Amino acid sequence: MGQKLWTDIGYLGQLLFGCRFLVQWIASERRKRTVVPHAFWYLSVGGGALILAYAVHQRDPVFIVPQAAGLLIYVRNLWLIHRPAPADAG
Repeated sequence: MGQKLWTDIGYLGQLLFGCRFLVQWIASERRKRTVVPHAFWYLSVGGGALILAYAVHQRDPVFIVPQAAGLLIYVRNLWLIHRPAPADAG
């Protein structure tokens, strides 16, 4: 792939990653309290994955390490959101 495409992938990742804060802000304003909507985590995964792909292509460990670690956290949060509810103990 050409460098222009990789630059566009990096910008798209940053756009998605930045939009998560806008989504969180709007959701919090609507409820008049701090909330983190599910869309925040989906945007985190999408943006983080694109930024990670760009960083790997650039071979930039300064971005690879934190993006990879963050991606694990975002996926874990989505897993916690969507996992089956534990059965009542009793």
